[in-house]
Amino acid sequence: MNTSAAQARDASSRAAKKTSRKEQILQSLAQMLESGPGARITTAALAREVGVSEAALYRHFPSKARMFEGLIKFIEDTLFTRISRILQDELTTAERCEKILTLLVTFAEKNPGMTRLLVGDALTGETDRLRARISQLFDRLEAQLKQVLREAQIRENLKPPVSPAVLANLLLSAAEGRLVQFVRSEFSRKPTEHWDEQWHYLQQNLLQPFDEATANPSPYNF
Repeated sequence: MNTSAAQARDASSRAAKKTSRKEQILQSLAQMLESGPGARITTAALAREVGVSEAALYRHFPSKARMFEGLIKFIEDTLFTRISRILQDELTTAERCEKILTLLVTFAEKNPGMTRLLVGDALTGETDRLRARISQLFDRLEAQLKQVLREAQIRENLKPPVSPAVLANLLLSAAEGRLVQFVRSEFSRKPTEHWDEQWHYLQQNLLQPFDEATANPSPYNF
């Protein structure tokens, strides 16, 4: 019984060390993306940064693409977990949209290296599935904004002046553009710079009262 318990502890300890090493690798990768704007990351350079051999890297990740996927998963989990919390709060449609977009630009500002992944800068020459996954992430964000805008009629008797799909795309493009400028400026132009003023401008034409008679004109009105 004692032997079994000791074996279980050893197995648990090895698993914890493996997880810790994987996290260390991903943290080092994110740091290298931040400290070398425009630079391409090699596994040899990453191994030196972590302080292990390339062979040791591959014991934790079978390829560099899987390392990038690990960072992308972290981004997805962070953003969409927090978005779920936003949607649980009793907020207006405008407040929900603002918080979702502000979450994106704030996350980018705090994580410059990962922002290079979000805008595709760090994925040049990498496998297509990484770019596809980033594209899917933004599609999910846009779909979430579109759903929030669609619910405005039920929740507040309001509607966008254009279709929810068109407006969701415009809102996300405004935030995504801040990320692109951040990377292009080598992280000197902060994504949150002037964001409050810009959102105030966007919000002015975000929603309008829903006129049911206009939206569904009666065939008997002459």
